[in-house]
Amino acid sequence: MLNVNRQVDHYQDFVKGVFPPALMQSSKPMVLKGFCDHWPAVQAAKHSDQRMCEYLLSHYSGLPVTAYLAPHSAQGRIFYDDLHTGFNYTASKVPMPAVLERILSQAKNPQAPTMYIGSSNLQQYLPSFSENNAIDFADIAPLANIWIGNQSKIAAHYDFPLNLACCISGKRRFTLFAPEQISNLYPGPLEHAPGGQSISMVDFDNPDFDRFPRFQQAIDAAQVIELEAGDALFIPSMWWHHVQGLAPLNTLITHWWRNSDAFMGRPESALNHAMLSLRNLPKDQRQAWKALFDYYIFDHDDNDNRHIQPDAQGILAKPMNEHSARQLRAELLNQLKR
Repeated sequence: MLNVNRQVDHYQDFVKGVFPPALMQSSKPMVLKGFCDHWPAVQAAKHSDQRMCEYLLSHYSGLPVTAYLAPHSAQGRIFYDDLHTGFNYTASKVPMPAVLERILSQAKNPQAPTMYIGSSNLQQYLPSFSENNAIDFADIAPLANIWIGNQSKIAAHYDFPLNLACCISGKRRFTLFAPEQISNLYPGPLEHAPGGQSISMVDFDNPDFDRFPRFQQAIDAAQVIELEAGDALFIPSMWWHHVQGLAPLNTLITHWWRNSDAFMGRPESALNHAMLSLRNLPKDQRQAWKALFDYYIFDHDDNDNRHIQPDAQGILAKPMNEHSARQLRAELLNQLKR
C-alpha cells in the first residue's frame, strides 16, 4: 500500500440521494459519506454478501455479462502480460449468477483468482434496479454502470466524464491524482489497454522507482479515500484514479456525465488527430503549434475575439452551436479522406 498522507475532502452539505448542484463547479474530488446508505441494495449488502447477490439477481435481465478472470498470481492486478501486447486475464460472456456464485464460494479461499465484472450498463443488465436505488440528478442524465468483483486492483487511469461513484457493498480504496500528474504516472499504450483507457504502468503495491523515478512526485501529490457501503465519491473530469477492491465482494455503481454538449464530440479525437499531424514535426514547429493551441484553445477567454466583428467570427464564436459543430465535423471528415 502506498504511503499517502493526503485524504480526500468530505462534502457535508447534501441530502441523501440528491446530487449537490454545487459539486458541478468543483475541480476537486469530494466524498459524500452515507450518501446512498438508505438504498435497499446497500441495506442488503450490510446484511450479508449472500443477501446482496440475491438482491442484484432479483433485478437481473438474464443477459450474459463480460466477466474477467485473472490467476491468483496476478494478486488482483488487472494488467498487461509481460510483453505488454496482451493481458494477464481472460474475458468471457457468462450469466451473472455464475459469476456471483463463484465469488461467494471463493470468499474464504486465500488462493482465489480475481473475478471481476467491469463497467456493465445498469439499464441493460439490472433494468429495475434504479426504481428503488435512485439519485436525483435534476436535469443531468448520467450513464450508470455497475462493477462487481472480489479483491481486485484497477490501474490508475482517467475518464473524460465527471463521475459520481457509489459504493454499494464491500470496501474500495481510491487513490487519486490531479490531471497534471500524468507524466509522473507513466501512461502505457494508447491503442490497447484494460478497459480501453490508457493506464499507469506503475505497480502501486511494488513501485519500481529505478524505472519510474518521478512516481514519487505523484505519491506526494496523491489523495486517498476508502469508501464503505453507502458512501459516494465525486471524481472530476480527467482525474486519475487507482481503484482497489478490499473485500470478498465489492460492488460499485458509477454515474458518468459530461458538462459540455455531446455534439462537440470526444476530446480524444482531437488528441488522435494531433498524433497524426503534429507529434512528428520538428520541435520548433511543435512549439509554434503549441502557441497556437494555447491562444485559440487552452488560454482562450470570451474577450479574445473583441477585435473581430461578431458576424465574422465563424468557428471562433463562443459558444459553438450544434449547426456550426456539424459543419466543422463535416469539413474535418472531408479533409481526412484526402
